[in-house]
Amino acid sequence: MDTRYANHPEDSKHYITEKLRENYLIETIFVANEVTLTYSHVDRIIAGGIMPVNKTVELGITKELGTEYFLERRELGVINVGGKGKIIADGIEYVMNSRDGLYIGMETRELKFISDDSENPAKYYINSAPAHKKYPDVKIDIEKAKPVKLGSLENSNSRTIYQFVHPAVCQSCQLLMGMTVLEPGNVWNTMPCHTHERRMEVYFYFNMTEDTRVFHFMGEPEETRHLVVKNEQGVISPSWSIHSGAGTSSYTFIWGMAGENQEFNDMDAVKMSELK
Repeated sequence: MDTRYANHPEDSKHYITEKLRENYLIETIFVANEVTLTYSHVDRIIAGGIMPVNKTVELGITKELGTEYFLERRELGVINVGGKGKIIADGIEYVMNSRDGLYIGMETRELKFISDDSENPAKYYINSAPAHKKYPDVKIDIEKAKPVKLGSLENSNSRTIYQFVHPAVCQSCQLLMGMTVLEPGNVWNTMPCHTHERRMEVYFYFNMTEDTRVFHFMGEPEETRHLVVKNEQGVISPSWSIHSGAGTSSYTFIWGMAGENQEFNDMDAVKMSELK
């Protein structure tokens, strides 16, 4: 598990590109037959990937959490962005097609991840946040996720937000998780941009070709920075930072949040005239 510490926005203003990437970019999400996790001290969220190719991969004990098992005091959200597979949670098997989601509640001891086809393995992207109560596990097909359409073709940001782990879909303690799909010919996400002081966020960009890049904009509105992100990489976004991006071609991204509330619309909008 890679550990990232929280950084003050005044410090981040002085970072060169290498330092920005070191603190905020998650460069590797999926490794064959391994669990790859990044632990952020910003609201103690964990983001990462599990890609079982030719064997079952378990999410087991991690010394960084100081607990007997991974979900002893945590909840977990999963979205499969690869081929078909299965997740076994305390003996209950869930079939996971591409773009299926799953919420797994606190106190789940056994977590096994499986792919049906080693030539087209499942890719389980996960977010986990501290929890105070056990809520039921819920399988969330993309058809069961709540769609919200935003943006316009004129502004190059027409997109559908699919809310997977969200109060309108299932119960969770603090974790929110969903997927944003841009319409063909659109490249901007979350613009006009915003911040939300009460919640942090992690973005995971995928469904990109090898030579496609997303320019992810971050930082305080009056002094922005950017990260160049390639396929299947993530970005940690503290509560004080904007988080929006533009791609050189089509892409999809998964967002996950943790913090004080679960109000999706609890945002502090930033006017275009305020951006610098």
